[in-house]
Amino acid sequence: MLETQWIEIFAVSMGILFIVLLIADNIWCWLFGILSSLAFVVLMYLSKLYSESILYVFYIGIGFYGWWKWKGGETGTLRITVPSFFRIITLIVAGVSLSLGMAWYFKSYTDAARPVADAFSTAFSLVASFMEAHKWLTAWIFWIVINAFSIWLYFDRELRLSSFLMLIYFLLSIFGYIQWKKKLYQQSI
Repeated sequence: MLETQWIEIFAVSMGILFIVLLIADNIWCWLFGILSSLAFVVLMYLSKLYSESILYVFYIGIGFYGWWKWKGGETGTLRITVPSFFRIITLIVAGVSLSLGMAWYFKSYTDAARPVADAFSTAFSLVASFMEAHKWLTAWIFWIVINAFSIWLYFDRELRLSSFLMLIYFLLSIFGYIQWKKKLYQQSI
């Protein structure tokens, strides 16, 4: 128990640094996101939230991808944009499909706690992370919903500090949306 508390403290600390730097549109956010995700992989696995553990493995990968993309990737400087309605609908359908598949698998073949809720949170976090790496303003709307939901999910698994982090993420996601929307407006002037 004490070991998981230290893992959780580290993961949460790095996660806070990640979101603060993300809101500031600072590329260093990705380093702290990777460190936080490494710790959360272990923590979620020990808490039997297997989909969440897989999610954090993905976050490590998206951390490297986001760093590369924000650094300029193949196209130069990345700017905040709004994706088309068709892209958003496509990503929602992908999220629902992935969520249903993961929920079925983890409910059928593992001892996962809350497999449906875990799968929903994971699938849509994957979608929001993809959007975030591309600097799509809409990612913040997805994060507002996911973070609000994750407050309950983590609290249910007695991950109090992680639940508190999701509360902070929820509030900062609202702030992040406002900040990025201002930047989007400034870019268009």
